[in-house]
Amino acid sequence: MAGFTVEAMDGAGKKIKVDVEAASANEAISKIKGRGFKPVNVKEKTGAGSVLAGAAPGASGEHKTGTQPAAGHGQVAAAFAGAGQGGGKKARRSVFMGRVKHKQLTQFTQQLSVLMDAGLPVVRSLKILANQMRPSLLKNIASEVAEDVETGSSLSEALNKHPKTFDKLYVNMVKAGEAGGVLDVILQRLAGFMERMEALKRKIIGASIYPIVVIIIAIGVVLAIMTFIVPKFEDVFKSVKVNMPPMTVALMGISNFVKTWWFVLIFAPVILYFILKAWGRTKGGRHTIDRFKLHAPLIGPIIKKSIIGRFCRTLGTLLQSGVPILEALNIVKNATGNEVVASAIAKVHDSIREGESIAEPLAQSGVFDDIVINMIDVGEETGELDKMLLKIADNYDAEVDAAVSALMSILEPLLIVGLGFTVGFIVVALFLPLVSLLQGIGSTKS
Repeated sequence: MAGFTVEAMDGAGKKIKVDVEAASANEAISKIKGRGFKPVNVKEKTGAGSVLAGAAPGASGEHKTGTQPAAGHGQVAAAFAGAGQGGGKKARRSVFMGRVKHKQLTQFTQQLSVLMDAGLPVVRSLKILANQMRPSLLKNIASEVAEDVETGSSLSEALNKHPKTFDKLYVNMVKAGEAGGVLDVILQRLAGFMERMEALKRKIIGASIYPIVVIIIAIGVVLAIMTFIVPKFEDVFKSVKVNMPPMTVALMGISNFVKTWWFVLIFAPVILYFILKAWGRTKGGRHTIDRFKLHAPLIGPIIKKSIIGRFCRTLGTLLQSGVPILEALNIVKNATGNEVVASAIAKVHDSIREGESIAEPLAQSGVFDDIVINMIDVGEETGELDKMLLKIADNYDAEVDAAVSALMSILEPLLIVGLGFTVGFIVVALFLPLVSLLQGIGSTKS
C-alpha cells in the first residue's frame, strides 16, 4: 500500500487535502469519492508528481476551457497525463514532408475531446497529446499550436495556421465552439463526424480490395499466357503447316501484339491517367469528369449517394455547432469533392442570401433525390434543419453500405464469367488446329 495526498473539494466548495493509503491512484480517488468529496488532484507522498495532471484550477499561462473535471473524469485525465509529463518543455522540431493522415487526425481529435471533456486546459491537453505521439508531422504541429495558444492566440487561430492539416470545416467548428463556450462538445461532434467518414472510407476500400486483386492477377496470368505459351503453339502449327481457323488466327494476332507492344499496355493507362488529371484541373474538364462520375454505370449511384450523405452530414454538423448557414454552405461547397454538387450548393448560398429557401435550388440541380429535397424542406419549416440533415446522412450512409455490398456480390460472378470466357477462348483457339491436325493424320492412315 502506498501513501497518496489527495486535493479535493468538500460540499461547501472548500479545498481540502486528505492523506489516503491505497494500492493505486485510482483506488485513492475512489476512497475520496466514497467520503463525499470531489477529488481534483492526486499526488504520491514520494513526490512522483501529480497523477490527476492539470486538474488544479487556475494553472498560470494556460487557457482554461470547460469546467473542473468531475470525479468520474479523473481517471480519464490520469490515463492521458502519464504520457504528458514534461509537457512544458519545448518539443524538438524536425521537418516532416507530406500530409497528416486522416486516421491520425481523427484519433488526435478524439483524444483532445476526451481531455477537454475531463476539464483539462487547452494548452495542457495539446502538450499531453504532443508528448505521447511518436515523431511525426502531427506531433510538431500540435506543439506549435500549443505554443501559439499559450502566447495568447485562440485555438481556432492557431489551427488556421496549418490549413493542410486542419481544413476550413475543422477550424470553423472549433471557432463556433469557442464563441459558444462549448469547445469540448464541439470537439466531440467533430471527432464523431470524422470517425464516421473514416469508417465509411474503410468499408469502401475494404470492399474494393478483393476485385482489384483478382483483376490484377487475372491480367498478369493472361499476359503471361499470351507472351510465353501461345507463341510456342504458333511455332508448332507453322511447322506442321496446319490450317488455322479464324479464332486461332485472332489469338495469334493478339499474342503478337502483346509481345511487340507490351510497353504500350503498361504505360498507356498511366499516360491516360495523367492526361485526365491535367484535364481535371481545368474548370470544364473537372465539371465533365464529375458529372460522368455521378452517372457512371454500377459505381455512379454509389458515388452520388456518398456525396449527398457527406453534404448532409457536414452541413448538419456545422449548423448544429452554431456556424452561420451562409458560412457553413461555403465550407460544405469545398468539402463535397464534386464540381456539379458544388455548383448546386453555390446556388443555394445565393438563394438564401436573397431570402429564399434551400430546397428549391437543390431540386433544380437534378443531383439530389426528391426524398432529400422534401426532408430538407420539412426541416426548414420546423426549424430543425440540422437534425433532419443528420437523419438524411445516416440513411444515405446505410444505403452506401448496402450498395457497396450489392456491387461486390455482382462483381464476383461477373469476374468469374469474364475469366471463364477468356480462358475458354484461349483453350478453344489452341485446340481447334490440333483437332484439324488429328483429323488429317487419321485420313492419311485410312
